[in-house]
Amino acid sequence: MDKSAWLVSMITNFVADSEVNSLNPPGGEPAFDAPLVGFSSGADPLYGEYVSHIGDFYLTPLRIFQLAFPEEPPVSPGDLTMISWVLPSTDATRQDHAAEKKQPSERWVRVRHFGEKFNETLRRHVTDRLSDAGILAVPPFLAPFWARSGEGPYAPCSNWSERHAAYAAGLGTFGLCDGLITPVGKAMRTGSVVARMSVAPTQRPYTDHHAYCLFYSHGTCGKCIPRCPVNAIGKSGHDKKKCMDYTEHAMNAHVRKTYGIDTYACGLCQAGVPCMAHIPAPEEGE
Repeated sequence: MDKSAWLVSMITNFVADSEVNSLNPPGGEPAFDAPLVGFSSGADPLYGEYVSHIGDFYLTPLRIFQLAFPEEPPVSPGDLTMISWVLPSTDATRQDHAAEKKQPSERWVRVRHFGEKFNETLRRHVTDRLSDAGILAVPPFLAPFWARSGEGPYAPCSNWSERHAAYAAGLGTFGLCDGLITPVGKAMRTGSVVARMSVAPTQRPYTDHHAYCLFYSHGTCGKCIPRCPVNAIGKSGHDKKKCMDYTEHAMNAHVRKTYGIDTYACGLCQAGVPCMAHIPAPEEGE
């Protein structure tokens, strides 16, 4: 089995078999369906472009590896592979959330909290399995140097983006609301691990970072705009500050009171829209 097939099998089987992939409880429902997996090279020019657009604080795969393993001999960007995955929400979660107008559904909240805990477990599982095989690896999102930033034109942001890694790995493109539209839709979560190994990069079936969004590609749709309860999405794009203020503050209080879970969630723009569960066809934007 080649390295890419080994990694895909490792991740797919863990998602299928792990008891942590759960909405915890009710009924033992899984948080996620079968994943998508893709790869990008640490030498991909996109990572340099991210730094030039986002800011010098943004981390490349090489810088991540250097920070994680400062005692290791020098490596080149081409020695590194970024392993990325997409964890799609189940149809039950999507449909529950699509029916909501102002606040997140309980399933959606559970995916945001317990599903992301599983995503953390998956990051560690992949890292540990690679380590067992003698391959140095680090999940950037769990590293002590991952941080949010108030710098640059895209603030608030962070020094590593799982969605941007997934874009580089051919797994999806960005929509009007900044969500990543993938072959299994926008209602999903992403993760990544950088490893010192050589894996053939996944071919990107796009050149435009908005290729799958009907608003940008066809001048139609925009159905995520009225889905936002605080008008943080418009024809000019996504107001991240307004979105975060609502999601992380008002919805944290609502979720704690309503569901007894100390997390935050919204994501109404990711459900009840043509790109919820697939790449939309042009006629779906009408």
